[in-house]
Amino acid sequence: MQPLALYIHWPFCLAKCPYCDFNSHVRERTDVSAWKAALFADMGHEAAVTGPRLLTSIFFGGGTPSLMPPDLVAALIEKAREYWTFAPDIEITLEANPSSVEAANFAALADAGINRTSLGLQALDDKSLQFLGRLHDAKEGIAALEVAQRHFARVSFDLIYARPDHSPQSWKNELSQALAYGTGHLSLYQLTIEPGTRFATLVREGKFTPLDDDAAAELFDITQEMTGSAGLPAYEISNHARAGEQSRHNLTYWRYLDYAGIGPGAHGRRLGRATVRHRKPENYLRAVGEQAHGIVEERPLGQREQASEAMLMGLRLAEGVNVTRLASRFGLAEADLFDFDKANFHHKLGYLRRVETGLKSTETGLKSIETVFSVTETGMPLLDALLADLIPAALVESDG
Repeated sequence: MQPLALYIHWPFCLAKCPYCDFNSHVRERTDVSAWKAALFADMGHEAAVTGPRLLTSIFFGGGTPSLMPPDLVAALIEKAREYWTFAPDIEITLEANPSSVEAANFAALADAGINRTSLGLQALDDKSLQFLGRLHDAKEGIAALEVAQRHFARVSFDLIYARPDHSPQSWKNELSQALAYGTGHLSLYQLTIEPGTRFATLVREGKFTPLDDDAAAELFDITQEMTGSAGLPAYEISNHARAGEQSRHNLTYWRYLDYAGIGPGAHGRRLGRATVRHRKPENYLRAVGEQAHGIVEERPLGQREQASEAMLMGLRLAEGVNVTRLASRFGLAEADLFDFDKANFHHKLGYLRRVETGLKSTETGLKSIETVFSVTETGMPLLDALLADLIPAALVESDG
């Protein structure tokens, strides 16, 4: 039985950021005891479905999970330990806002069992932070980062670049400053205007103009060059890490392994079935009260759908995908997963890397060839177009 990861969603924030389309909500107060009972029940449902498994990671996401009382975080970790076997090197991550109030809880969160944190710094200057709607300023964010580095074994932080009028030189300066803090992981995202967000409204009203694609591509190239030179190459299109510092939890998603998701709006994928929880906190609590879990939708995933998703996510990774093993895993032919003619074309253009490994049997003399494809640094800015070209349309369609 393959190992399992656990995602726990805490949906509450102090304010809604204008670029954010995650499931986050602002509430004046929360009933911690009610949430503890609901999350315990939801976790118990997942444990009953998955059975005993080796748990390799827990990820507290949001929302703003650093607003959770440390006692609740500790209780959830201990409840997970009751249901599953913890891997000796289990990774337990909590997303945090870099405010002084939340940083004051970092020691208690570390004592609760958190061994990795991901800080939403987003920018390192006050003007950009104000534009992004963040509640902290640059000084407060850097102070929180220093506190995090004292208390957690592993620290990552996020930056959003390709902001309006973001120049190459200003991004070089900001990224150089970020790298100097010495964290083992950075998540570096280009600003995207998501439908339904405040930023989408402002762009529609002509209040600001997003950076154009060519300028954003130049900043992407700078990002790859500087992080690679600093020893934090991209292992996924927007995530950079020193060797051994990759987010094991997120690798579970991208390698298409099993994970259980609990809490409002959480998605899960385990035992060939996809789950979605109620998004609105009040609806989630009501559902758990009525059915002892928060699921609003659960459906089986067909082999072809799983294979398609595995290919689409795997090609985001620098390691790429082993087409031979995926085909065997899902009972399909390699040609069902990948358009080899187009792959060879993109390989010649320098957008795709192809590696073949062979294992020779001493008894029969036969050689087993495995084919691994990965997108090159040159191809990564074109990833969406490449995926549309390389994954056969028939694979993307539902199994029916």
